[in-house]
Amino acid sequence: MQIRSSFPYETTREDVQVPLPDGTKLYARIWRPVTDEPVPALLEYLPYRLSDWTAPRDWQRHPWYAGHGYASVRVDVRGHGNSEGMPGDEYSAVELADGVAVVNWLAAQPWCTGKVGMFGISWGGFNSLQIAALAPEPLKAVVTVCSTDDRYDNDVHYMGGSVLAVDMHAWAATMLAFVSRPPDPLFAGSDWREMWLARLEAVDPFIHTWLDHQTRDDYWRHGSVCEDYSAIGAAVLAVGGFHDPYRDTVLRLVEHLPGEVQGLIGPWSHQYPDRGLPPGPAIGFLQETLRWWDHHLKGVENDVMSEPKLRSWISDSHRPATVYDELPGGWVGDPSWPSPNVTPVSYALQGNPLIVNSPQHTGLDAGRFFPFGNDADLPPDQRDEDAKSACFEFEVPSAVRILGRPRVTLRLRMDVPFGQAIARVCDVAPDGSSTLVTRGVLNLSARHGRDRADAWPLGDAEDVTFDLNAIGYAFPPGHRIRLAVSSAYWPWIWPQADSAGFVLDPAGSSLELPVREGELDPGITFAAPEQSEPLEVVYPATLDEQRPERLVVRDVAKGEWRLEVDPRYGGTRVYPDGLEFTEDALETYTINESDPLSARTRSDWTIRLHRPELAWDVRVESRSEITCDAADFITSNEVVCKDGGEVVFHRTWEKRIPRTAG
Repeated sequence: MQIRSSFPYETTREDVQVPLPDGTKLYARIWRPVTDEPVPALLEYLPYRLSDWTAPRDWQRHPWYAGHGYASVRVDVRGHGNSEGMPGDEYSAVELADGVAVVNWLAAQPWCTGKVGMFGISWGGFNSLQIAALAPEPLKAVVTVCSTDDRYDNDVHYMGGSVLAVDMHAWAATMLAFVSRPPDPLFAGSDWREMWLARLEAVDPFIHTWLDHQTRDDYWRHGSVCEDYSAIGAAVLAVGGFHDPYRDTVLRLVEHLPGEVQGLIGPWSHQYPDRGLPPGPAIGFLQETLRWWDHHLKGVENDVMSEPKLRSWISDSHRPATVYDELPGGWVGDPSWPSPNVTPVSYALQGNPLIVNSPQHTGLDAGRFFPFGNDADLPPDQRDEDAKSACFEFEVPSAVRILGRPRVTLRLRMDVPFGQAIARVCDVAPDGSSTLVTRGVLNLSARHGRDRADAWPLGDAEDVTFDLNAIGYAFPPGHRIRLAVSSAYWPWIWPQADSAGFVLDPAGSSLELPVREGELDPGITFAAPEQSEPLEVVYPATLDEQRPERLVVRDVAKGEWRLEVDPRYGGTRVYPDGLEFTEDALETYTINESDPLSARTRSDWTIRLHRPELAWDVRVESRSEITCDAADFITSNEVVCKDGGEVVFHRTWEKRIPRTAG
């Protein structure tokens, strides 16, 4: 990583409050170049607290953009951080309308040319697309990273129509803890406590809403730009990583957006591609986006639009591991998506009908749904998972390079009304090691559409077809391509109440791979990663023994399995302005190997914010749990907030939510 301290422009930084039409003020931090000429503005708009939580990341890129002649602006969403107002659901109509107002406010400033770009990763990438679909006139270009166009089927809530136990709950619990954090008196002033208490009264756990909508209804259509791609007129650079769950969106945006669009998919996890977090290689992403901004916001005649419409990383075969500093492989370029270089090749399954009734703990080696570059994020050797699945293998006599979404067609028969099918494609080496390449899920009640829940006709056979997540991967000669099919995948997928598996008939079943012809393109290159000088945050060493990132515990007598996950979001850090910030989280997923109704998730959070010079010391403690019976999901959430030693807020929510599609 090259740290840059000298730029074409000197820069200034100021914190301001952006007024909204209803009088609410949003807290913003603006880095600007020192110049008498107006410049375009770049907006990153998030609920994650610019004064602490994202500050280290913000310092890597906003000053860098300012040093290259842009006003780079970071704004906290209403009801979060030091912004006024009440918090709401993710991507609410209010959040998006506020975002449009911020875009228009930036364009009207005397230091702005009137042209605005938006960028962001995850939440900020989502709302960049969603605000672009509302078409504020000043918004000319977007860089959206690790985001989605479909909130139902390519987000953190559902996968293939099935409830995502692993992150539906974990993210709802995280946001419950996050939204309960107070404004910071150093920035919000003496009214911080009144603001905090008012916010807390407005809090309702996200999990209630998300589980209330178990099919793709109007709730999920809101904010899903796939409903009308033509609404987006801004130029879009869509960026993803093949180890991020949202990478399919890049392909759909390249295929469907009517305006100027480019796609870039690397080997990365859920991170900006310049940060150097595993798996790499990292790229000079800031330089790459600067070309995009210069062309679309300044009218610079550079060569950015001569790049292939889709640039993709194709990984060479590699042994299974939970972390890779860098993956072997290289880049390819395609003029469009679907690509004329990609041909679907079908592999027919062979054998007699067989019963697939996987143990309920199948999936413990799935890895993290959101890899962030930690040591235990990625799936380990899949041999144990493969042993709990029905496996079909295909020899690789000569190299097979794939790019896109594999597809499976399965002929199934079920004697129960509900179930789910999980398909994994693995690369099996001559020594038997099994590397996960990609996977997909289908809730069998969603086989006729994600907007409905159709029970299976008991005893009947049907063909079901579903896509797996997109991947770029090269299978070498002498290896075997393995398709593994299971009926359970805990804790990614919440098990169906009467899960009894299914009968799979290989006759009529197949795996379709998107085979890409042509070699790697050595002409696709990127500058080395570069960032501005980091914020001088101190991470104190702890004397306590650190928990394992992922720990699996088996009670042999009970047949019970427990997965404990430390998400490693940040730990303790001390900021240059004196803030001491500590957070600790533990996620627990428990199931009995023979009982789908034993599934249980729990998330515990503790957050402390301390300013010794202001005698300010607050704590947020939260607990979130989901269990189930045959009829309902049963949720329990609790938040305790303390100012010093005083409990200022304590609330518990208990709710039963009928299991419809879930």
